[in-house]
Amino acid sequence: MNSSGYLTPELIVFGTHLSEKHGYTLSQIEKEGFKASFCIEDTVPDNDTPQSISICIGNVVKRFADFWNCEKFDIVFALGDRFEMFAACIAGVPFGLRIAHIHGGEKTEGAIDDALRHSITHMSKFHFTATELYKERVVRLKESDQNVFNVGALSMDNLSTLSLYTIEEMYAKFGIDLTIPTILVTFHPETSSFNKNKEYIDIILNTLEKLNDFQIVITMPNSDTMGNMIRSHIENFSNKLRHPKLVLIESFGTLGYYSCMKYCKLMLGNTSSGFGEASYFPKPVINLGRRQEGRILTPNIFQTEIKEQDILNSIHKAVNYKPENSNVAVYGSGGAAKKIIEILTHFRNGL
Repeated sequence: MNSSGYLTPELIVFGTHLSEKHGYTLSQIEKEGFKASFCIEDTVPDNDTPQSISICIGNVVKRFADFWNCEKFDIVFALGDRFEMFAACIAGVPFGLRIAHIHGGEKTEGAIDDALRHSITHMSKFHFTATELYKERVVRLKESDQNVFNVGALSMDNLSTLSLYTIEEMYAKFGIDLTIPTILVTFHPETSSFNKNKEYIDIILNTLEKLNDFQIVITMPNSDTMGNMIRSHIENFSNKLRHPKLVLIESFGTLGYYSCMKYCKLMLGNTSSGFGEASYFPKPVINLGRRQEGRILTPNIFQTEIKEQDILNSIHKAVNYKPENSNVAVYGSGGAAKKIIEILTHFRNGL
């Protein structure tokens, strides 16, 4: 924060944002007008085994130990619950790093992210949650309500201000005809029971093969444990399946993903965007398995076991879903960033 009390942001980019395999999304960040002030390389696991993830956590700690030793900041924003983010934060604890945690208090019982997210909460000075329930959880974790604020989800800021692509622009940019009834699929590993992921992805792909009335758009999984296995199964499925309407997307970028969400018939998988962002439209979501268990279930979400007939039954319900409201306001209706800035400006003498 400068002498006038204004926040001067600097962007620290690391993890899969710098990975060619995962779409090198730093280029999308720059395309949207942001400059990376710092890039921390070699912060991606070599593969998707538990050992590799654990080694990567250690490597990220080492990288950020050097970084925090050289670079000083008044406050550092940490969003979410990734293992790379946990490693960056814990490396800053001996330096007295002031962390502002965004999206604390959430629960994902089917992923190791719970332990990482709650750990970041304990390491943080400020807490900006997406809902009142999540604020209450942070207060219980911290045993204090000091510096804990429910500001709503930042994604609502994006969705309320961005000019999303038209159907014609989506076809021109990605070759996807969204006039066709489309299912947007994203499935990440369940990292708390990772030995079941092969069974899960096979069930999901076998079910998708039966959906001839829909176009299937699959976005690729992240770098969690067993993520490469899921990626490989999806790619093999694409190569072998004679489905005229199957599209694989490595990374849509923010505009592309939200636009596809807007025009698709429904979403299927276990991504967190099926909760906050999907509730904005609202879009029917078939949430599979336990990865997101513990999150708030808004009326547009159909919680479903990873069993073929259960998935097919939920698809039938989802396509007939009629939203009562145009917006499910659990996550706020925008303005989260403004609230965060106002709160930190109020504390500027202590930063």
